[in-house]
Amino acid sequence: MLETLKALADPTRLRLLAVLSRGEFTVQELTAILAMGQSRISRHLKILVAAGLLSVKRQGTWGYYRLGEENPFFREIWPSLDSRLEALPERRRDLDGVARVLETRRSRSREFFDRHARQWDELARTLLPVADYLTPLLEAIPPCATLLEVGVGTGALLGSLRLAADSVIGVDHSPAMLDEARNRLAAEDLAGVALRLGEMAHLPLSDGEAQVAILNMVLHHAPQPSAVLAELARVLAPGGTLLIADLARHEKEWVREQMADQWLGFEAEELQGWLTTAGFDGADCRLVAGSGDAQGVLICRALRR
Repeated sequence: MLETLKALADPTRLRLLAVLSRGEFTVQELTAILAMGQSRISRHLKILVAAGLLSVKRQGTWGYYRLGEENPFFREIWPSLDSRLEALPERRRDLDGVARVLETRRSRSREFFDRHARQWDELARTLLPVADYLTPLLEAIPPCATLLEVGVGTGALLGSLRLAADSVIGVDHSPAMLDEARNRLAAEDLAGVALRLGEMAHLPLSDGEAQVAILNMVLHHAPQPSAVLAELARVLAPGGTLLIADLARHEKEWVREQMADQWLGFEAEELQGWLTTAGFDGADCRLVAGSGDAQGVLICRALRR
């Protein structure tokens, strides 16, 4: 208790906790958000980590700081503390900094996909081969009235998804990708599919509009994966099914530059924790192991609470 209270007894450390309650950030991003020198930020982060108030998720050479879960006293007092952090004098400025960092992440991804839309299918296939996961993913889709695909890309899955649903909604943040998807729909004469421009954390759907949602190899591009899952809980009807296929945790750091990846894959426990917090039950993840150069893929299924 004393160690926790000592760690909290500093205005900069309180600001760091308030910022990290909104997501996971690197030292460089926290430096930009708080407008302080890196050495100063690093010193305060070290104190917070030592007290168990923060933890670090390593992604290659990058370290993402997040609120810790190992300190039981901190977990107990956090709800009360969290509400009071909104009154910090620098809170509005810090939130503006968080928004700028997240927009930088989004812009980087959007610009990449706009630039490479026409070559994306070949690029993804050759640069980072993955295990053969599509068959088990498609087999897990229950029949439904409305199915949502987030990050529809060039529309490669739309034909298969249409077989499982009366109608399909495809959302992507890249206008160039949506153009490619429209061309595919026209070429395949595929009806019953609506394409919409939107961000995965701010979907252009009403509450409970879809009964099934799919994220196929897109969550590792999300600036805030937990925010995406919370948004999917909003647009899915109660009892609706969410299916996620994404890269298992890896160390191929070059994908950040060559494929605009924000995260180097995920661990099953990490996804299950986010899903539970977002409002999903029965989160089940299984690994489709890769062989040779093929990267392993996690397939997760959960039901909207």
